[in-house]
Amino acid sequence: MKASFGFGENACWTRLDHAFRAHSSTPGEPQSLPPPTRWITRSDVKVDRVACPWLIRRFIDPTAEFFFVPEGELLAMARKLQATPFDANRFPDVQLNHRAERCTFEAILEDYKINDLALQRLALIIRGADVRGQEQIAPESPGLRAIAYGFALTGITDEERLAQQFPIYDALYEYVRKHRFH
Repeated sequence: MKASFGFGENACWTRLDHAFRAHSSTPGEPQSLPPPTRWITRSDVKVDRVACPWLIRRFIDPTAEFFFVPEGELLAMARKLQATPFDANRFPDVQLNHRAERCTFEAILEDYKINDLALQRLALIIRGADVRGQEQIAPESPGLRAIAYGFALTGITDEERLAQQFPIYDALYEYVRKHRFH
């Protein structure tokens, strides 16, 4: 139900780690990190519900904790755990959701004011993979959808899906960062 694994050293993780340490009140003394944020979504994660935790871990909170529950338990568990719910379109009160044709990944970029152009391009790939009828928005989208559904078919837990798919999102992010798209 909870993912609290770490990931290898990368530029995003390092940048966030240094940002936390920069707020130390006494130079040279280790600064304790703020408590991890908590996030909750529906179980049986695929595209958007893997991409959003990746985005949160890489660009918002590297220590974030994720919980996965049956859809019917989402709001009650969010209150109990004091966790931010996301990607739960059945519940209009959940702020971080699909918005019109846009996916939850894009809602997080918007609400957290993340303006990285590579992430904006990655968001199109994710939307095309996640939202039926949007597949044509990016040529990479059908492949990402196939990968996500393939992981779902393996029967591994949601936590294992995050651990195994985060490197795919790292690679896609580097791909879009290094290539200019029109």
